[in-house]
Amino acid sequence: MCKINKPVIDVAATAANIKAYRIRAGYSVREIQAIFSFSSPEAIYAWEKGKYLPSIDNMIVIASVYGVTLDSIVVTRYVEIECEIQEVKSA
Repeated sequence: MCKINKPVIDVAATAANIKAYRIRAGYSVREIQAIFSFSSPEAIYAWEKGKYLPSIDNMIVIASVYGVTLDSIVVTRYVEIECEIQEVKSA
């Protein structure tokens, strides 16, 4: 048995960052909607509430538009998990 710390995305904290960086950059939800050419702002609101996270492609656009790095937006925490190491038998 082994134990490792597995990184996982903290969705609530990441969502809060997405909203905070938008506000800090001075954009409205409607302006971000226009940048992504979305027909409604619902996806932006869902990102900012942590209902779901943007795709990695959209996350890169968000970081660029807000003038920040992906690392500053995405919040990770670590969960300790146990893993089983199996011996590999050579032929």
